[in-house]
Amino acid sequence: MSATVGTAAVERSLRRRFRVVETRILIGQRELSILHPASAEDLIDERDFDRDERLPYWAELWPSSSALAERVLAMRGDGRSLLELGCGAGLVATCASLAGFDVVASDYYEDALRFTRVNAARHSAPAPRGLLLDWRHLPSNVPRFDVVLASDVLYERPYGPLVAQVIAATLAPGGMATVADPGRVGRDDFVRSLHALGLEIVGQSETPFVSGEIRQTITMFEIARSRQD
Repeated sequence: MSATVGTAAVERSLRRRFRVVETRILIGQRELSILHPASAEDLIDERDFDRDERLPYWAELWPSSSALAERVLAMRGDGRSLLELGCGAGLVATCASLAGFDVVASDYYEDALRFTRVNAARHSAPAPRGLLLDWRHLPSNVPRFDVVLASDVLYERPYGPLVAQVIAATLAPGGMATVADPGRVGRDDFVRSLHALGLEIVGQSETPFVSGEIRQTITMFEIARSRQD
């Protein structure tokens, strides 16, 4: 079975299992159509929440993802390895693949990996490899990447130090991580955690996001290993 046929079967399965929508998003000069669940609330599972407070945030297209997608689409991948932490429906991973990166899309939800695979195929982008990843229990053999990306992942206070630890574990020497954040509760703890992990902020910029009634300022943190690390 060809990859195209296989992806088409995955899309048909997702359309049967989920109430889906196709959202058109202008990223730079390119319009993308992202297939994703129509409502994250439809996916809330009380058993998942009782077990590990899992909520289906992956199903939403967050403003930070659009801002990060625009940044990465303008980059030259040149085959460099790239990991996205929390790929959701695949907007950023699709843009990274289109930009020429060798992409690994990771998430806590298997269905997020499936939507990401489908959305990359819908835009004729090389298929990202999927990685099911629980940040609290990283495998000992997790690889390191030239580029690590994450958008709007600091929405719970414990995620601040946790995301910093994951970046420290997955960022290759000489690599660069970019975290896009709209001011979530875990941001300060994230920033404070970097130094002890041998990481430092080497760049910081703000990107305004306006769409309908949504007004956000997205901060882009560029993070590298400390010179003494």
